[in-house]
Amino acid sequence: MPNEHVQQATLLNNNQFCCARSLAQPIKDFNPARWNALSEYSIIALLKILTESTMIILPGAAALSAFRIEKLVKTIQEKLGFKTDISASSVYFCELTEDLTAAENTRLAALLTADNTSASPLVKNHEFVVIPRMGTISPWSSKATDIAQHSGLSKVKRLELGVRYAVTVNDGAGQLAQITALLHDRMTQQVLLSLDDAAKIFASHEPAPLATVDILAGGRQTLAMANSEMGLALADDEIDYLLENFLALCRNPTDVELMMFAQANSEHCRHKIFNADWIIDGEAQSRSLFNMIRNTHESNPGGVLSAYSDNSAVIDGQASGWFYPDVDGLYGFNKDASNILMKVETHNHPTAISPFPGAATGSGGEIRDEGATGRGSKPKAGLSGFSVSNLQIPAAPQPWETDYGKPDRIVSALEIMLEGP
Repeated sequence: MPNEHVQQATLLNNNQFCCARSLAQPIKDFNPARWNALSEYSIIALLKILTESTMIILPGAAALSAFRIEKLVKTIQEKLGFKTDISASSVYFCELTEDLTAAENTRLAALLTADNTSASPLVKNHEFVVIPRMGTISPWSSKATDIAQHSGLSKVKRLELGVRYAVTVNDGAGQLAQITALLHDRMTQQVLLSLDDAAKIFASHEPAPLATVDILAGGRQTLAMANSEMGLALADDEIDYLLENFLALCRNPTDVELMMFAQANSEHCRHKIFNADWIIDGEAQSRSLFNMIRNTHESNPGGVLSAYSDNSAVIDGQASGWFYPDVDGLYGFNKDASNILMKVETHNHPTAISPFPGAATGSGGEIRDEGATGRGSKPKAGLSGFSVSNLQIPAAPQPWETDYGKPDRIVSALEIMLEGP
């Protein structure tokens, strides 16, 4: 966003902010010590960027407990080989359709528990902010924005949460790059080294133009190259299938068509392996892997109301008392069946890339699917199980453990068990 649209706040003696427009004035003052000096009246107006909407930044409370900070410092020393001091505090980014009133400012600060008193003092020599990947909307953002709007803050267009880290390093950019790589999830987050870039969080872009892959001229090699460049993970037979059918149509596939085919025909969606023919020692089996799983229900369907027809199964429950309005709008207790929904979700690849967020989105998927089955449901209990290979604990190697190696993009079994639960 151009700097000529920036309005920077100036702190006055009476602890209020006066916003004065300044052409081409960069945002330089990302200073936690100054944040600590802000009063509860001035915390809202730290920064405004006015174009089609207004953006304000609110410093928040400590983002990590003392225990987490201590563990983080220890992890950095063990993995990176040097000592550092770290502090971490929340940062709230708020996109508004128009300026808030004083009462709305107070309500927003209270809603977000914006707290300038618990931010750490500036004792470090480098700072950075970890935010959700630009171009994405985090789950926290979706829920927090809904809550704000339902709390009477209709001017709030979107809220987003970041974590501001302040660290002490001796080797400048080299050690800082190592620390930032360790402190953010590369799948879902990115690092800002300056608040000058904060406005990009809410930037909107025009959709990219539709593109085609010229298989009519380039043949199979062009499609195979697109498969690699777009990360489609198409198998050889799928490439041959697409080539054959688009040549029969006498036209080139678009990038959207290829991406949609890759997703809809993926193992995650189609269960191609689980539904494939199952042959043992040359003899075709009567059931696929998936049908072997379904066989349990077929053999003993008692008490099962729904299975394999929706995103979760339903079993018999019991009658429960419910308090809800009747057709005339009068509330009262009613006896209704309270059946039980169950769902199992696997999130292997996301968990292997980023253990805790990967496992958490799996849990969220279960709640979503159970809530979308039948007439809806309320979460009651959840279990998270991790099945990993040899842990290979550095200080406790076991005789049966063999290091088979792993792709660089995924974490080790030990890291999954330390970070995932």
